[in-house]
Amino acid sequence: MTDLAPDAGFRGNEKLKDALLQHAPLSAAGLSERLFGLLFSGLVYAQIWEDPDVDMQAMDLAEGARIVTIGSGGCNMLAYLSRRPASIDVVDLNPNHVALNRLKLAAFRHLPNHASVRRLLGEQSVATNARMYDSHIAPNLDVATRRYWETRGVSGRRRISVFNRNIYRTGLLGRFITIGHLIARSHGVRLEELAETRSLREQRMFFDSRIAPLFDKPLIRWLTRRKSSLFGLGIPPQQYDELASLADDGTIAPVLRHRLEKLCCHFLLRDNYFAWQAFMRRYPKPDEGILPTYLHERHYPAIRQSVDRVTVHHANFTELLGKKPAGSVDRYVLLDAQDWMTEQQLNALWTEITRTAADGARVIFRTAAEESILTDKLAPALLGQWNYQAERSQALNRQDRSAIYGGFHIYEKRGE
Repeated sequence: MTDLAPDAGFRGNEKLKDALLQHAPLSAAGLSERLFGLLFSGLVYAQIWEDPDVDMQAMDLAEGARIVTIGSGGCNMLAYLSRRPASIDVVDLNPNHVALNRLKLAAFRHLPNHASVRRLLGEQSVATNARMYDSHIAPNLDVATRRYWETRGVSGRRRISVFNRNIYRTGLLGRFITIGHLIARSHGVRLEELAETRSLREQRMFFDSRIAPLFDKPLIRWLTRRKSSLFGLGIPPQQYDELASLADDGTIAPVLRHRLEKLCCHFLLRDNYFAWQAFMRRYPKPDEGILPTYLHERHYPAIRQSVDRVTVHHANFTELLGKKPAGSVDRYVLLDAQDWMTEQQLNALWTEITRTAADGARVIFRTAAEESILTDKLAPALLGQWNYQAERSQALNRQDRSAIYGGFHIYEKRGE
């Protein structure tokens, strides 16, 4: 298990700095990158914002697969365990995400039953969660992860106490969503009232009458012209530029409006826990809708029995693959990380992916813009060894309930 320094900030996190910093410190772009890095050095995502059900379809994920994935909030790797893969290597540059992934794995391994896992990871205002952590999880954590969750903040409370309240309202994204609710409320709109809708038609009416007009408000148009205003979404400067390329008026408000429309209107609310987190800032109760796949009771036995097949690394993707033998990986999950990369970093990554890919290996990833980032940046000698599943990529992108990204992409290794 890779060493973890959970309290390492951006200044001391060389892995994160290497991934983010592409411009001189005193340039406008360099200052923007460093501001984002400071914000991104804390907990960003308590929940992943890519749909794991779409991932598993795209990968044709079956028992015995060997997977390498970026960790983020950890929901994806836990969902993948429901298919009983042979192994999952989880990598993340953010030590807070490493600590969260290890905690979630320990919860499945050491809490007494599914109900206790659901209370810890799927419900809010459960005052006994920290005590449950003390009794069942803490004695089984590695030293660094336990120190992370038991560190006290300025309030005097331990980090783990957030599970007594609602961890999904914390982190960079959770706080950004809270600010979004406050801005909407200042314009007379209570986003949580979406929960009162009972059909796609009512969801559409709510969006058209309450949410869509917000994007014409001067404050929101002013905010969406500024890269830093969207750092709370976990959107780095490079990704903002990709989004801005889709708009004509110097603001990404139209792009955000379109994606929020998909989140609000394209899926029944009871079937979309991403919408519950965005609009109600919690998961639905049993009579309101479904929970993430990894919290479904029917998957609990498979996940619990498979958690020992996961290793969580504080490392970048290329670094980890460089230590693996040729032909040793079946599935790669890159999330949106390539949007951050320079052409040199992208080609270094795909050199290792191509070397370590087993016959029929698949790579899946998302992009802020609609087109695959590989088309113009990956060396032809590398790109030529992979088949792009364009039609299936587009079909599955339409099914992605998180609705955040412009593109979803599947590449399959060509046979010898």
